[in-house]
Amino acid sequence: MAPRRQAVALLAAGTLASAGPCDIYASGGTPCVAAHSTTRALYNAYTGPLYQVKRASDSSTTNISPRSAGGVADGDAQDTFCAGTTCLITIIYDQSGQGNDLTQAPPGGFDGPESNGYDNLASAVGAPVTLNGEKAYGVFVSPGTGYRNNAASGIATGDEAEGMYAVLDGTHYNDACCFDYGNAETSSTDTGNGHMEAIYFGTNTVWGYGAGSGPWVMADLENGLFSGESTTYNSGDPSVSDRFLTTVVKGEPGNWAIRGGDAASDASLDTYYAGARPSASGYDPMSKEGAIILGIGGDNSNGAQGTFYEGAMTSGYPSDDTEDAVQANILAAGYATAALTSGPAFTVGSTVSFKATTAGYTTRYIAHSGSTVNTQVVSSSSSTTLKEQASWTVRTGLGNSDCYSFESVDTPGSYIRHSAFALLLNADDGSKLFSEDATFCPVEALSEVDTESSIRSWSYPTRYFRHYENVLYVASNGGVDTFDATTSFIADVSWIVSDGFA
Repeated sequence: MAPRRQAVALLAAGTLASAGPCDIYASGGTPCVAAHSTTRALYNAYTGPLYQVKRASDSSTTNISPRSAGGVADGDAQDTFCAGTTCLITIIYDQSGQGNDLTQAPPGGFDGPESNGYDNLASAVGAPVTLNGEKAYGVFVSPGTGYRNNAASGIATGDEAEGMYAVLDGTHYNDACCFDYGNAETSSTDTGNGHMEAIYFGTNTVWGYGAGSGPWVMADLENGLFSGESTTYNSGDPSVSDRFLTTVVKGEPGNWAIRGGDAASDASLDTYYAGARPSASGYDPMSKEGAIILGIGGDNSNGAQGTFYEGAMTSGYPSDDTEDAVQANILAAGYATAALTSGPAFTVGSTVSFKATTAGYTTRYIAHSGSTVNTQVVSSSSSTTLKEQASWTVRTGLGNSDCYSFESVDTPGSYIRHSAFALLLNADDGSKLFSEDATFCPVEALSEVDTESSIRSWSYPTRYFRHYENVLYVASNGGVDTFDATTSFIADVSWIVSDGFA
C-alpha cells in the first residue's frame, strides 16, 4: 500500500485507532524527529516525561508524565507539586527519542525590551485545559517568553523535506514578531532568506498576510512571513480564531504548503496554500539549519504571544491524508477549555475591596491616587472620596470573558491595567492591548488560606497583584525587577476580597 494512503487506511481499519500523532506519521512514511506536548503523549506507547516544572519555594523540579501509556498529562501531579507557590515550565521534553528537548531560549540577534538576556519561562498554570475530561496544561507564551534547541538532531537541513504541526489557542495572539514553532537558525541570529521553516500564528502584516483582519496561519521562512508564494496578500489564507486550532506547514524541494482546521470539530484540514516556493532569492532551494524554536522568531524576536499545546516535526513531506489522520486523532483527544479562576467567587456587577494580608499592612487596601494604583489605609471613618477610591466594580474580563476586569467606582470607564508591570488606572481606549492588560484571573490564594485570593494577570500568568512599598505591580516570584523580590511574595500577593466601601 502506498505510504500516502496507509495511515488513513490503517486508522479506518482500527489498527491505529488508539495511535498517537507520531505513530500515524510513521505509518505514512514520515516519522517524527521532534515531538513536544505538555498535554499528552504523542505516541501510543510513550510513558516518559512530557515536561519539567520548577517551583519557586525551594527551586526543586519535577517531571510531569502521562497518567498512562499514550495518555493525558498528569495535571493533578503538577497541582500537588506547585501548591502554595509558583511554578515555571523549564523543559519541554522531546518524545521522539532524538533528544530534541526545548529549554529556555538564549539571547540572540534580536533582544527586545522584554528579554533581559535569556527569554522568560512560561507559567505552569497559564493555560489549563481538559482532554476528554482529564486536566492538563498548555504553554502560555507572553511577550518575552521563548524556548529553543540550537543543537537538535535529525531535523531537516538545507532543502530537505519536512513537515510540522502544532495545536494552538486561536484566540491568543498579537501582531508582534514572532509566535513560531518549527525549524530555525542554530545561531539564534538572522542568517538570511530561507534559513527557517516554521509555523507562524498572529496578525503581523509587515510581510505576508491573508484574508480578513487575521489572525492567520503563515510560514516564517526568515526575512518574511509567507501566506503563499509571495510576501504579500493571499486571499486563500483565511482568518482563523478557533479556540483550539490545528496548524500545519510542510516543505520539500520546490514545493510547500500551509494547512489548518478547528482542532475540536473539523474531521480534516483545509489547505490554505500549496505550491511553488517563493520566487525571491534564497527560498528555492532552502537553506534550513535544523534548530527548533517555540514562541519566538529565528533571531530571538520575542514580542509575540500565543499558546501551544502539542506539536511535532517530521522527516519527509507528509501527505495530506496522513495529516488528516493526525487531525482525526487530535479531534478524538477531546480538547476543551478549563476554568481560569478559582477560590472565592466574584460576582459581575458587584463592588469589592482588596485588603492586604502581609503582617504590618492589614489596614491597607488597593486604592488609587490619580492614575497610580497603590495601597492606602482605609477604615469606616475614612472620607467618602477615599472609600470610593478603594472600591472596584467587578466587570466581565475585557480581554477574556472567563476572567474579570476591575472598574473604578469614582472614575467610571477607567480600569486597573498593567503597563510595564506597574498597575495603573486608565480609561478604556477600546484597544486589544488595553483589554488584555486590564484582564485578571482571581485564583486560590498562594497563601493557601481559604478566605484569601491571589489575582493573576491573564496576559502574563507568571505575574500577580502585589503591593511593594505600597505601590501595586503585577509581579513575578523572583524576577529582574525589585518588585519581583521573593521575600514576603506569597503574603504580598494574597488578598482578602470583601464588599466595597462605596
